[in-house]
Amino acid sequence: MKDCLVQELQQSAEDTELLTVELQSLEREKVRLSLVEEKLVDILQLLQQLRDLNVSRRTLGKMLLSTLESGSNPQHGKAHILEVLSALYHELAACEILSSHGRLQTAQSQQSLHNLIISC
Repeated sequence: MKDCLVQELQQSAEDTELLTVELQSLEREKVRLSLVEEKLVDILQLLQQLRDLNVSRRTLGKMLLSTLESGSNPQHGKAHILEVLSALYHELAACEILSSHGRLQTAQSQQSLHNLIISC
């Protein structure tokens, strides 16, 4: 009986350790996804600003494709996604029309974008 109890305690300790490792992994993934979400919000805001400034879809498409082509290496996996998003953000932010007109971030456009993301 005592041996059975000891085995159960050992099994319970092992299970707890496995759950702790899994929880840590999930928390790391949560942080990574939060960073990706923040970068996507920034990119969407820039895209909205560029569309408000009547930048053509073709130009926006070229910017997107050039960023994707320069960062296309499937071996990098999940960590590489944030790098590509950062590169896209910088590509969009460097657009001459944004530089010449300044950043057009109004509370109204930010709120509408925030509502769009929440509704998704």
